[in-house]
Amino acid sequence: MNFGSQTGESDSFAIMDRALDAGINFFDSANGYGGGETEQILGRWFAQGGDRREKVVLATKVYGDVAGDWPNDSKLSARHIRDACDASLRRLRTDHIDLYQMHHVDRNTPWEEIWQAMDHLVAQGKVIYVGSSNFAAWNIVAANEAARQRNTFGLVSEQSLYNLKTRAIELEVVPACEAYGVGILPWSPLGGGLLAGSIAEATEGRRADEGMKAAADWLRDTIGAWEKLCSELGERPADVALAWLLANPIVTAPIIGPRTMAQFEDGLRSLDVDLESEVLRQLDQIFPGPGSAPEAYAW
Repeated sequence: MNFGSQTGESDSFAIMDRALDAGINFFDSANGYGGGETEQILGRWFAQGGDRREKVVLATKVYGDVAGDWPNDSKLSARHIRDACDASLRRLRTDHIDLYQMHHVDRNTPWEEIWQAMDHLVAQGKVIYVGSSNFAAWNIVAANEAARQRNTFGLVSEQSLYNLKTRAIELEVVPACEAYGVGILPWSPLGGGLLAGSIAEATEGRRADEGMKAAADWLRDTIGAWEKLCSELGERPADVALAWLLANPIVTAPIIGPRTMAQFEDGLRSLDVDLESEVLRQLDQIFPGPGSAPEAYAW
């Protein structure tokens, strides 16, 4: 998401090359990021060759308004899905998207129309898998049951806001995904930077935002306990936050959004952090989850 808006093209290219060198091959974008510029940067990077496209599992999203403000210029009408996919393919300079995700729920378009459009893209070879993002549990159920009636594959993934601080999806989204075999791709795994440590010292990026600093002040005791535990482990808070997600079998991969090469390199450490059961228990005490439905709200 940062490529184009926060990170220049040459730096973006270098980060993606380094990712492949490190064995990271899942790249996530969206048609609306940077007004389409992020996809264009990816496309120009692919165009350099070197099997870059062949090595990457390419994900992008549909929903946002990029072309204009007419009724079919956004959301999930069959026409917009078709047009947006073709536009993304042009920007990405590729003939197919590995994972095409609905960026949000469209409450005004029936699932029969959405799946008709998605199934057509799959039949054309333009899309391999379909996923969702920011769906509620009942949206996931409705989508997959509608796909079942059409004898088609349905959703394979859900990209949700999920981190140690924000665990609401554990209430119902996570169980729904488990029931349907849907992988979870957490976005904002560091809580916008709140879980990266030392918010008060941040001078740039989202962590320097006044709202973020106000949130850190409001959660002072929680954040203090969190950073103390990370210090005792001898690990950076950001690495522990990512390792916590990686330790969850329902999580396919957290989505990181480095602005710089240094941020990317720092994130690699989380792959080697092994959190023991006692540490996971302590993390649950510092950041308690919402519990299981319906028990969590029924009694």
